[in-house]
Amino acid sequence: MNCFYCKGTLKNSITTHVIKLKSCILIIKNVPCTECSQCGMTFFDNDTALQIEQITKDMKTAFTEIAVVNYPAA
Repeated sequence: MNCFYCKGTLKNSITTHVIKLKSCILIIKNVPCTECSQCGMTFFDNDTALQIEQITKDMKTAFTEIAVVNYPAA
């Protein structure tokens, strides 16, 4: 499989995903992804994207400026 942007080779990896919300910055560590070995762009499969969406939804009610969470291990 090749990168959508640069056509580089994709490999399975783990990343830290940062989301800027209105009330805080959410940092999710150890997120499984597919990463381009050439440009570094990361891609998430559907299950991972849904999990990130759920974590984001849960953290929107947190009363903090910065939240750091670990991606749940399967």
